[in-house]
Amino acid sequence: MGRAAAVVAVGPTDHASRRLDVSIPEMVREAVDRCLASKDLSFGQIDAIVIGNMELFEGINLPELWMATAIGAAGKPMYKLNNGGTVGASVAVAADHLVSSGLYDTVLGIGYEKQSEGETQSAITTVGDPAWERAVMAGAIGNFAVMASTYVAASGVTPEQAAQVAVKSRRNACRNPHAHLCRPDITVEQVLASRVLAEPVRLLDMCPSSDGACAIVVAAEGRAEQVTPRPAWFAATATAHDTQFMGDSPQRLARMRSLIAASDRVYAKAGIRDPRQDLDVAEIYEPATYAELAMYENLRLCDWGEGGALIDEGVTEIDGEIPVNPSGGVLATNPVGATALIRVAEAALQVMHEAGDHQIADADIALATGYGGNAWTEALILRGGRP
Repeated sequence: MGRAAAVVAVGPTDHASRRLDVSIPEMVREAVDRCLASKDLSFGQIDAIVIGNMELFEGINLPELWMATAIGAAGKPMYKLNNGGTVGASVAVAADHLVSSGLYDTVLGIGYEKQSEGETQSAITTVGDPAWERAVMAGAIGNFAVMASTYVAASGVTPEQAAQVAVKSRRNACRNPHAHLCRPDITVEQVLASRVLAEPVRLLDMCPSSDGACAIVVAAEGRAEQVTPRPAWFAATATAHDTQFMGDSPQRLARMRSLIAASDRVYAKAGIRDPRQDLDVAEIYEPATYAELAMYENLRLCDWGEGGALIDEGVTEIDGEIPVNPSGGVLATNPVGATALIRVAEAALQVMHEAGDHQIADADIALATGYGGNAWTEALILRGGRP
């Protein structure tokens, strides 16, 4: 058994489609400065740094070396991750492991992406098998359109139910001062009237392309309680991988085996038997509306085929039985390398009771997930009491 570790500080940037006011190092430093300042911490108190992004999206090799001085990593151990859309959650899991193992007492975790300066779509398209898939790949939109189609066929979920997810997300985002997309007056009808990207996915069913960064500080027991009166303790983490070939595994896009495996593991570790009843809040990686509905089922928030009913009944609304993405989620903010770390950061803010206008009252147990390439999942449980 390792020692307990907790998130003690969080710092997001402001997010937008184009952050023309800052360079990449300046943007990342914005997140780091906000994180440290939130708990009056200094670089001298940080033992090591874990940084993650999708470097192919900006086309810059080894960017962490370029910005080492800007983020306070000069002369300190720095660990770099680059493993798809879930990389931000992997940063949090790595920081937890480095602290709970006893290797370091205090670790700074960073995720970022400046998609406006890169070729995100081209990078994603090259993931496809060169002989069979690449010529017809449509990047993330195409992948999630296939997922949505198979999910609709399996569950009977309707476009109206998917549109309700979009409305929930963009309205929740208006409570979050750092979110990219805030649409207080958005309606189901507007979502259904938006242009089709790839059937059945419409423009307002998809996440945006955002510039931004997020930072967290993870500290060991003894140190954590000195930094903040209510740390967000890591109760459980899990990583699960799957292999995928789009041409012969369409059902696996809706039955997300890695998400099922990772979430079941953290539920078991944290003693969660009924996620819908036992969790107070969930921050999940949902790049599309149909994906969120499918994830309700994969995460056992409801039975198979009942994701649409869950949104109809308001169960996942910010004032519902199990609020999902009260921050606005990926559908409101998506700087890929930071997106999954934002999920962990937002879950931590809920547990620390520092989420501001989107705080869930008395939140004590939170789920966060990262989901990359339909095949790699990180799941984490954070709680108010030390494990």
